[in-house]
Amino acid sequence: MKMIKLLPLAIMLFFSCALSAQTYKGGLIDKTVALVGNDIITISQLENEVQLMMAQGIVSDGNIRCEILENLLIQKLFLTQARLDSLVVNMDQVEADLSNRINEMMMSIGGEAEIEKYFKKPLHKLKNDWRNVLMEQSLTQQMQQKVMSDAPQMTPSEVEKFYKKTDKDSLPIISTQYKISQIVLYPSKEAAALAVKEKLLELRNRIIKGEKFSTLASLYSQDGTAVRGGELGMAPKNLYWPAFTDAAMALKPGQISQIVETPDGFHIIQMIEKDGDMFNARHILIRPTYTNEDKTKAFKTLDSLKRQIETDSMTFFIAARAYSEDLKSAVNGGIMVDENTGSTYFEKDQLKPADYYMLKDLEPGQISEPFESLDNEGRSGNTIYKIIKLEEIVPSHTANLKQDFMIIQNIADNRQRMDAVDKFIKEKQSTTLIIVDDMYRKCNFDKEGWIK
Repeated sequence: MKMIKLLPLAIMLFFSCALSAQTYKGGLIDKTVALVGNDIITISQLENEVQLMMAQGIVSDGNIRCEILENLLIQKLFLTQARLDSLVVNMDQVEADLSNRINEMMMSIGGEAEIEKYFKKPLHKLKNDWRNVLMEQSLTQQMQQKVMSDAPQMTPSEVEKFYKKTDKDSLPIISTQYKISQIVLYPSKEAAALAVKEKLLELRNRIIKGEKFSTLASLYSQDGTAVRGGELGMAPKNLYWPAFTDAAMALKPGQISQIVETPDGFHIIQMIEKDGDMFNARHILIRPTYTNEDKTKAFKTLDSLKRQIETDSMTFFIAARAYSEDLKSAVNGGIMVDENTGSTYFEKDQLKPADYYMLKDLEPGQISEPFESLDNEGRSGNTIYKIIKLEEIVPSHTANLKQDFMIIQNIADNRQRMDAVDKFIKEKQSTTLIIVDDMYRKCNFDKEGWIK
């Protein structure tokens, strides 16, 4: 019996020693500031996370180190359970996240040399450190998802009960929404693209004969880099369209590419400098422009369709199915659908400016005059011509069961999932050995139970 009583004391003494400062090669001092089961959290881990957050421009209203420490404590609880459940690291996702993190650091800090200077560590060591952190995060995220997915989805009656007991002031305000149908015609792109290519070939020949790339970029490039002579600045290759990156990375400094097509338009590129997966280049971008003849022809067709619909010769639904060249909406009889949510209702900010301008003075059931807009990518140069019909207006309102059941259900289900996570943390706190160093015991943690 005496040995059983003495065992917890021995464990506490062992971990108290582990919380002391440790000296490493080169005289650097690190310190364990918390223990969660068999996992330790050190000052160096905390400071690395602080540096990372600051580099990403993340700010905190409170004590950033206390917030990071609590996040790490929570992660360790999930990590312990993930190991017990034999979850497997998703290495493909880890490597993708690592690549994104490095690209983000390069964009915010600079090239490899600047990153190494900022973090005071060689890039290959940073990659190893970040990879290990991301591997742990892969397991903790999987475990968290497992806990959340185990929370049952609320039934309609449960959603109704949730709605009735929820303070209505806490529910979201749904902005005015519009349900819209459209008939779309595209201009003749072949002739416009040919004209752009001829112009870029002419500019390329002038550069080869001795004219400065930067001068011609300032005069002809149709994007914001024209004021800098077409110079893009040092940036990760993943920032650009694959076709642009492939053409640029194949060039040596000073070389000029052939014509490259991307969703932004047509380019010629001159390489300035390459540094690993980053490069700096100049480019001249020219977008296809369409003739008045294209516009006149499209408007004439759309105007004819509008007259036929308004005189009941055909319905908008049938006209869209038969004539609209936007296949995604044509199959629905012209009804526009949000590709991200599947909703047929759009708020003002989700609509293209030209679409909203034509829509704002319409009454439900009315059809706009023909107008010029942009395709679903929304990029300048992707011109389309269309007429739209306003099907319905839903005025701004507080979310309610009748109009916004799915929104209320999502709020209720998210609340239930968060409750499941909180319950998991509380249960694991009570059954896991957790020691927090004295220097952090006064932290105002969001959750109780860390200090015992």
